[in-house]
Amino acid sequence: VIPGLIDSHLHAIRAALSFSTEVNWIGARSLEEALGRIRAAARTMKPGSWLIVAGGWNVQQFEENRRPTQAELTTVAPNNPVYVQLGYGWSMLTPLAHKALGISSDADLPSGGRLERDGNGALTGGVTGAQNAIVALFDRLPKPTFAEQVEGTKAFFRELNRLAITGAGDPGGNNLTSTDYQALFKVWRDKAMTVRVAYTLNGQTPGKEFEELRDLTGLLPMGFGDDMLRFNGLGERITVAMNNNNAPSQADKDAYYRIVKWAAERGMSLTMHWGSDVSVDHLLAIFERVNAEIPIAPLRWSIAHLNDASLASLRRMKALGVGWTMQDAMYFGGEQFLKQAGPDAARRTPPVETARKMGVVVGAGTDAHRVASYNPFTALQWLLDSKTVSGIVMRGPEEIPSRMDALRFYTLGSAWFSFDEDVRGSLEVGKLADLAVLSDDYMTVPVEKIGALESVFTMLGGRIVYAAEPFSQLEEKR
Repeated sequence: VIPGLIDSHLHAIRAALSFSTEVNWIGARSLEEALGRIRAAARTMKPGSWLIVAGGWNVQQFEENRRPTQAELTTVAPNNPVYVQLGYGWSMLTPLAHKALGISSDADLPSGGRLERDGNGALTGGVTGAQNAIVALFDRLPKPTFAEQVEGTKAFFRELNRLAITGAGDPGGNNLTSTDYQALFKVWRDKAMTVRVAYTLNGQTPGKEFEELRDLTGLLPMGFGDDMLRFNGLGERITVAMNNNNAPSQADKDAYYRIVKWAAERGMSLTMHWGSDVSVDHLLAIFERVNAEIPIAPLRWSIAHLNDASLASLRRMKALGVGWTMQDAMYFGGEQFLKQAGPDAARRTPPVETARKMGVVVGAGTDAHRVASYNPFTALQWLLDSKTVSGIVMRGPEEIPSRMDALRFYTLGSAWFSFDEDVRGSLEVGKLADLAVLSDDYMTVPVEKIGALESVFTMLGGRIVYAAEPFSQLEEKR
């Protein structure tokens, strides 16, 4: 029995919207298995229905260590348009998908996108380009109906329950508008939530973020909601200009400062996406500037990602009371990082033990489901063995946590970011009865088998929200 797991950085709202209409490649060990899932979906769906793999996979998880070809996708689903996305840099479309979206040349793609060609100059069916181009291309796909969004939300939350998850911090996401939250709100109003969600709001329109956030939160005070659904501030993208920008201009930083100071004045928490330690001074300097006027430690601000956080950056975060939502990005991306940064940098990436010993609050998570699997046991195994999806060991033993500390990252650590560590995240008298009974003992099972763990039954506030055989009759249906 463990406390219910809490993913501190999971794009659950966005993933749930289309979960009932997508094909999931998470956990597939071979391309053959992944294609088989598309074949199975094609048999159960109407001819002409879209088959969409939105992300959460990587070529290295496949025995074949490669991406699917257009011909392979067409063979397993000849009567359906198929769209497969890999991260935010590549997607593959079958001819029916190209036709349905009216794509025949680069001019038909969003700005920054281009049709992929092989070594001979022939079109492959793929699309490559900048992240914003792939995001915009995905937004052209047919959207699920509202009823499908509601069912997808309930189905995705139950899938998370199957993996012992009872809570999530949702950091918004690309092109996630107020309309996209309505399915979640419907499930909440119907008292059908099986995952506690603390959500933050993003600025979406370049140059207009302050006005957007001010209007959206005007009647939405920090912490508004209940123990199932709660507003938890701003982020992970607060301004478009500061997002993934290692060299923001002074004007960019001034616009960002204006928003985060305003948030601090209103007692708001926030989380900020930042990728590289080499440039994080831009962000930390703004936090320190605000802190000189309004103490931010009580607000529990956080930085997401920052896999290569330096000792100096962690010290600054500790001094500010800023937490770190850390994900298993190195499980899929470790080998690329190793190639770019070298073995010495890889040995300490991410420096979770250094942060823990220093007293920086760490919340574990996945950043699913576009760029990673949402399976917390994949992340927990990676925390403990530091192996990439293809088995390469990265972190040294000095940055490997104990099993208990890794579990704390995924429970009490994550609960801190939503001000909940006093009511959930551990099994104590007086706390919410959020727990999971696992298929094996997390504390003693061989490390290499942790990734295969799942829940036998999951309890949320004393109510069993997921149960496998022989306990299925105990599950409460809503």
